[in-house]
Amino acid sequence: MQRNTFTRSLLALAAITLLPIAAQAQTLKLTLGHGAAPDNPRNLAAVKFAETVKAKTNGRIEVQVAHSAQLGDDAAMVTALRSGTLDMSANSQGAVSTVVPEFASLGLPFLFSDVQKAWQLMDGPIGKELADKTAAKGMVLLGLWDNGIRQMSNSKRAIKAPADLKGLKMRTPPDEVTIDIMKSMGADAQQIKFSELYVALQQGVVDGQENPLTNIASAKLYEVQKYVSLTGHKYESTPFLMSKRTWDRLPEADRKIVNEAAAEATQLQRRLNKEADDKLAADLKGKGVQIDAVDREAFVQASKPVYAKWTSGPIGEFANRVVRAASAN
Repeated sequence: MQRNTFTRSLLALAAITLLPIAAQAQTLKLTLGHGAAPDNPRNLAAVKFAETVKAKTNGRIEVQVAHSAQLGDDAAMVTALRSGTLDMSANSQGAVSTVVPEFASLGLPFLFSDVQKAWQLMDGPIGKELADKTAAKGMVLLGLWDNGIRQMSNSKRAIKAPADLKGLKMRTPPDEVTIDIMKSMGADAQQIKFSELYVALQQGVVDGQENPLTNIASAKLYEVQKYVSLTGHKYESTPFLMSKRTWDRLPEADRKIVNEAAAEATQLQRRLNKEADDKLAADLKGKGVQIDAVDREAFVQASKPVYAKWTSGPIGEFANRVVRAASAN
């Protein structure tokens, strides 16, 4: 009897051993939150990341994507990442810079003439240093996605020079560099959550805002903004983050898969964002929006006090290195 029982036990163990790993391991479900609309490149890349991770782990890791700020605004998601109550987020540069101040350096005014130069800088030593600083604050930087070069829109008048901003109520994200840029040009900077921006513009709570054309289009802000000015006043990244608590629970093999999937998603998101941005000025014009070029040099001169503040402040040493690296690209 004992021999038969032992034999059955061996057979059962052998059967379990022969099962695929995915069948032996319990499915790990992760949540990835962000604030962009479903058709925004940020969401498309997040979905692609989820699909890649699921495929590479044979369904063992499932990533649920929550778009359109379903889990709260970017600041709330950063807090959740650090506490471990949210696994992942494709977040905003401004929100992350409240925890890792050095991220603000990427948004200094007129730092990059095109997005490829920003990518080149972020993929080098500066990006590695940002990753190290992020890890020290309880988050793992999986990639630096693109949020494009930011432009201005409003419902009152064409903005072609800094003087045209005087007295306008301009919404900004809770990003100190952006607030400083608006103030340097005489605008009244007001902070409103992106998820509430359309209604705020529609109701006249603010006159205008600034965002990459991709965000202006995907959030349909053009429906309540007659004028778009191609100021190109700053670049913004989208840090793609994982909670360090989640990361620490993953075995080394799964970390490798996550990094590979993140690298693929980063390249996809950047490409989609640039492709969208390149054609959106014409698309918006076709929707009845007035697209205006600006006196770029006048804007550059007006924003010089912003450089002076940030390159001599608490992160001044890092900011100066970013400026030098950007100039060398």
